[in-house]
Amino acid sequence: MSAQPDHAPVTPYAPAPGAPAELLAQLRADRRAAQWVPAFERDWAAALEESRRTFSLAGLYEVVQEWQGRLAHAPAVDAFVASGHDDSASIDMAELRGRRR
Repeated sequence: MSAQPDHAPVTPYAPAPGAPAELLAQLRADRRAAQWVPAFERDWAAALEESRRTFSLAGLYEVVQEWQGRLAHAPAVDAFVASGHDDSASIDMAELRGRRR
């Protein structure tokens, strides 16, 4: 028998208690701070409001995880952009959907 109630979803990821503050400090130190800090703060405020309504921390955890991912992958994105690779041949999904009709 499980100690978990049936109605409570199991959260696969739970950041450390100080993770949001550490993440915000890292975002403020990044060269994209002017765009990223306000965006993070908007996402965090929305998740916090949702958390207050639902009594769930899942939305807050998701915001932290998404922004940690963005920050972690930023150097790879920068390297790709700096390399001059041509990504103009990528698939435009909106155009592809339009062709099916």
